[in-house]
Amino acid sequence: MRGGTVQINWHETKPVLTLDFHPLSGLLCTGGADFDIKLWLINSSEDQKKAPEATYQNSLSYHSSAVNALRFSPSGEQLASGADGGELVIWKLNSTDAGKAWKVFKTLAFHRKDLLDLQWSTDGAYLISGSVDNSCIIWDVNKGSVHQILDGHFHYVQGVAWDPLAKYAASLSSDRTCRIYVNRPSKSKGVEKTNFVCQHVITKLETQMTDESKSARSHLFHDETLPSFFRRLAWSPDGSFLVLPAGSYKPTAASEPVNTAYVFSRKNLSRPALMLPGASKPVVAVRFCPMAFNLRGSETASSFKLPYRLIFAVATLNSLYIYDTESVLPIAIVAGIHYAAITDIAWSPSGKYLGLSSQDGYCTLLEFENQELGSPISLREEKQVDHENKNPVQKLDDSIMEVTPDKGSASHGGKEKKEDSGKEKDENKEGKEKDENKEGKPVSPGRRIIPNPNKTAKRRITPIAID
Repeated sequence: MRGGTVQINWHETKPVLTLDFHPLSGLLCTGGADFDIKLWLINSSEDQKKAPEATYQNSLSYHSSAVNALRFSPSGEQLASGADGGELVIWKLNSTDAGKAWKVFKTLAFHRKDLLDLQWSTDGAYLISGSVDNSCIIWDVNKGSVHQILDGHFHYVQGVAWDPLAKYAASLSSDRTCRIYVNRPSKSKGVEKTNFVCQHVITKLETQMTDESKSARSHLFHDETLPSFFRRLAWSPDGSFLVLPAGSYKPTAASEPVNTAYVFSRKNLSRPALMLPGASKPVVAVRFCPMAFNLRGSETASSFKLPYRLIFAVATLNSLYIYDTESVLPIAIVAGIHYAAITDIAWSPSGKYLGLSSQDGYCTLLEFENQELGSPISLREEKQVDHENKNPVQKLDDSIMEVTPDKGSASHGGKEKKEDSGKEKDENKEGKEKDENKEGKPVSPGRRIIPNPNKTAKRRITPIAID
């Protein structure tokens, strides 16, 4: 694995708030606080020690406010962009005399305030969006209209996710709850229509008091003081499990909370099965590699019962952890790469590139060389796990359970930076400008990339079962 912060002018030095790769061509799309959407061609650098290169292609200009969420449709024919003020635009790839170009196809208007996250259904027929107006909306893309409003949250909806098997949807809010919706189709005039109802509201978990006869309920998620606009959750590509960011876990009622991401098994979405502790800062985004990989036959303990390997990235405010489902420890840790909060994660369709965006105005690109992640397979060809009857997430044996929080990114070789949001963005920008060198490029914060840890270090980051 190689790469790092690509020091080009992404969005006029303004925060880069979101990014996504086209599922076919691999073009990278970024959105920022300059109100613009930009397309980039990503290629490997000739210098083996440098990050991949991003070459500007063109801009999609329409929004009148900061672009917070970008997601290509599964077919790659459309692009959804969500912005401040509730703007939601569907772009479509059209043929022109000069070739193909993205043009505004539809504008979807109903959210009253900033739109923070969105995702397509697997068939591309629907979109789900989350907003500062405390609601989620399911959109019928073909009709260009609201299909259903999910308004159960009491604070900002900062993350939404659509089950790839089309049975569930999920939303995560700064009201410290995750809501799991199940599709219970309704019939009207003989026509069956998608209809989501809330099945679970996940908010608290019982923890054991010092007196073993008593227990207390503690919140599973950070409150609205979390210094990020985003809590981007994600389903695994096969639908077997859901990973939620912004976790805050207290092993006992008297202990300090640990930053974590929670893993929910499809078999039981009412409570987390595992947690991924160890981060010094809160987790803000999760994203799965779209490819699955053959098992490597690792002898280490695994938390998952899958006939293939899935790989996912977990971003905190200042660092990145990459996990696979065949091992316990993260397969890579990247820290100290940005001056301000990470905002989004994206994988290229082949899994070769992984991109991070940040409020400091820059993006990090990581490149995985041939077979570095493993031998890819198609999930469509692979015999699917019966997730409704088998639990794809197992609990680890108590003897290897361990919760050791990271004491700071200094343990990775990077310096901790203050995460900024709101009014603090300008202060962060000024600090970055002071660090610029004679060539006008910012001095990259200290970073260390740790690929493929194969033995236990002093600082364990071990998934633990939640009883």
